[in-house]
Parts: sequence; C-alpha cells; structure tokens
Amino acid sequence: MPARDSFHSVMHIGPVQIGTHRDRTGRTAHAAVCTADRCGWSADYSSRTAAQLAARTHRCTVR
Repeated sequence: MPARDSFHSVMHIGPVQIGTHRDRTGRTAHAAVCTADRCGWSADYSSRTAAQLAARTHRCTVR
C-alpha cells in the first residue's frame, strides 16, 4: 500500500502552488505545480527557495 502523500505549508506564486511533503525516502521535499489549465508543469526540489525561484520564473506555454 503506498504511503499517503500529504502536503503542508502550501503557498501560491501566480498560478504555481508550492507544497512541502515527504518523499519516498522520508526526506522533506518541495513540489512546485502549475495550476493553469493544460499546462501540466510540475517539479520536486530539495529546498523551498529553489521551488520559489522556479515558480517565479515559470512561464506557461499554453495560452
């Protein structure tokens, strides 16, 4: 049975949401996900600062 992935410390930067969670190995990871329709961009980062930088520089290719 897969572990339940729960996010906490969720914040928004434009259309991108950043949330903190535990990865498969139990370490803290930060996910950045674009919530715009048909964008589909997401990435995991080891630091919250990196996730925030990615969120600030993300540009959706779908307009």
